[in-house]
Amino acid sequence: MRLPTSAKKKPRIEIIPMIDTMFFLLVFFMIATLSMTLQKGMSVNLPTAESGTDNLPEHVSLTLTQNGTLYYNKETITLQDLEGRLAILRQKESNPSLLINADEQVPHGQVIKVMDLIRLSGITTMSIVTKPETTP
Repeated sequence: MRLPTSAKKKPRIEIIPMIDTMFFLLVFFMIATLSMTLQKGMSVNLPTAESGTDNLPEHVSLTLTQNGTLYYNKETITLQDLEGRLAILRQKESNPSLLINADEQVPHGQVIKVMDLIRLSGITTMSIVTKPETTP
């Protein structure tokens, strides 16, 4: 008795596991890229404002901490050093943008001194950073 021979199955590439692997790699690289973003400011407790936003363009960050320390993009400086840095920045860019991150416990007069130095250096575009107010 002769058994019917079935046609040999052709080898085939399973695509589903390959798609899963590619999706995993895509997600991995997206998360890895997000963790590599450059944060220029120091960590301070920002005041809240209803008009606050999270989308900010490229900028120079000035940070005033609660204990009175002044940072220029994470580098500790004095008010005298700030004048020189602002002059260099003004020469490099025609209209630089500055962000002032001041802790909510910093005295108002200290923030005004920094803003005055910025204006005297010829820079007119500056913003005071706040965090968005959460509504309950």
